[in-house]
Amino acid sequence: MLSTLAPTLSARLLPRSRRRIRELGLVLAGTLLVAALAQVRLALPFSPVPLTGQTFAVLLVGAALGARRGAASLGLYALLGLAGLPVFAGGAAGLAYALGPTGGYLLGFILAAWAVGRLAERGLERTVRTSLLPFLAGTAVIYLCGAGWLAVSLGIEKALELGVLPFLVGDALKTALAALALPAAWKLAGQRQGHLSKQS
Repeated sequence: MLSTLAPTLSARLLPRSRRRIRELGLVLAGTLLVAALAQVRLALPFSPVPLTGQTFAVLLVGAALGARRGAASLGLYALLGLAGLPVFAGGAAGLAYALGPTGGYLLGFILAAWAVGRLAERGLERTVRTSLLPFLAGTAVIYLCGAGWLAVSLGIEKALELGVLPFLVGDALKTALAALALPAAWKLAGQRQGHLSKQS
């Protein structure tokens, strides 16, 4: 039975490091991963929202770091972009970008990382049988915020047409990859732990 207070993957891999340094390092690492995958970008001629690697990174960061650290990573990511650093999709930055068509997705990233992390803290990302749940939940949060933001200016029907439907196949693939990657990472972490135990 899964523990309701299961540690995240990051806590398993780095249990003995200094807490404050570890916390800052993990948050920064999550931010850098999202910023890096945000540069994997494919502009869609029929939508103001590009296809990027960001959502995949958001899911991984939330699952690996947990709710609090995952949300902090995405919050830092948003702040760096607002401050002018080119971390948003395609090297974009600034307040104008954040308030544009993709603004709702940026908020959705923070909330999705928290939601995925919360479910991961309950051990749901550890097995292939249950790992789809946190990633589907995170993807749904991103869609809700992103399409909701678009709907304010474009209407619900147009928001779904431009901000959800073009991305369903790609996001389904990202979700499936995340649902396979995390259980595999937990398995490797368990093997590493067992190897270290044998050495000590």
